[in-house]
Amino acid sequence: MLIRLTGKAIGILQKFSAILLLRLAFQSLGVVYGDLGTSPLYVFYNTFPHGIDDPEDVIGALSLIIYSLTLIPLLKYVFIVCRANDNGQGGTFALYSLLCRHAKVKTIPNQHRTDEEPTTYSRTTFHEHSFAAKTKKWLEADAFRRNSLLMLVLIGTCMVIGDGILTPAISVLSASGGIKVDHPKMRNDVVVLMAVFILVGLFSMQHYGTDKVGWLFAPIVLIWFIMIGCIGIFNIYKYDSSVLKAFSLLYIYRYLKTGKKKGWTSIGGIMLSITGTEALFADLAHFPVSAIQLAFTVVVFPCLLLAYSGQAAYLMENRDHVQDAFYRSIPDKVYWPVFIIALWIAEAWHRRPECVIYCTTCFHNNTMH
Repeated sequence: MLIRLTGKAIGILQKFSAILLLRLAFQSLGVVYGDLGTSPLYVFYNTFPHGIDDPEDVIGALSLIIYSLTLIPLLKYVFIVCRANDNGQGGTFALYSLLCRHAKVKTIPNQHRTDEEPTTYSRTTFHEHSFAAKTKKWLEADAFRRNSLLMLVLIGTCMVIGDGILTPAISVLSASGGIKVDHPKMRNDVVVLMAVFILVGLFSMQHYGTDKVGWLFAPIVLIWFIMIGCIGIFNIYKYDSSVLKAFSLLYIYRYLKTGKKKGWTSIGGIMLSITGTEALFADLAHFPVSAIQLAFTVVVFPCLLLAYSGQAAYLMENRDHVQDAFYRSIPDKVYWPVFIIALWIAEAWHRRPECVIYCTTCFHNNTMH
């Protein structure tokens, strides 16, 4: 039966879709972007662990951070990688499942005719001389290549699990360590114990599921991004607006040229600014591509750029404070609200291990049938 929709009905559906998209984008803030959001807590300290020798080094490091965020999360993940999903599912296993369905690269047969009937298992055909067809033949021709692909998938998954175990400790300890700025005599073991209690307490809420956890953390994460963005604007205006020249690629060249080995090794600290980027793709099982793209481009990306630029402006006049640059750059009137939210935001991304387990289940379902 053919159903015709009036213009008014179509308008209502479009409005409902827009509202739903905004809701999902809002929820994705509480699940996907916690790790990216906490990176400003520790990036500059890990970039300059032995102190800052030249103020120009701060601008060079900031320029590297700006273009790392632009090239990896924004251009690579948001606009390219997220489109390579398996019927809305992302992650290493989802990509492998997609490859297994289009090419005979798995040791266990999985290309049954009955699997092609459901839309989830639909396959597309390629032109014989296309790059995709040539790649398919190249993979299928050699057992070593097929096994190497499987090993690469397993190694990639192990790295994601390792990231999900190690990075939370860095994020939570960095957030908890902010209390020593106001209480410098506090012992480190007290800070560690406080971080452990926070981790145990917030991990216990994981069983409530993505929807409830998303609604719980999304407002906090949104407030966090707005606060670090506003603090960044304040610091740029108060300390040194010349840091905005870091948007020129020339300062990356100067930084690496003058810094030599020290400049190149500092890239390890700068790469911490993009930790958690893989969550944009891994969490596609929970949120659609458009929701993740909207949240990142409208909220996350601009606020992170402002936050890092503000810290750089502060460090231009306070090079000795690089160890606690984030907390020391916070205005006194909002210090404690930011500190409390930092503790919460450090935990918002802990759904990553759950996403790994979820993707493992999806991989099993897609490749073993």
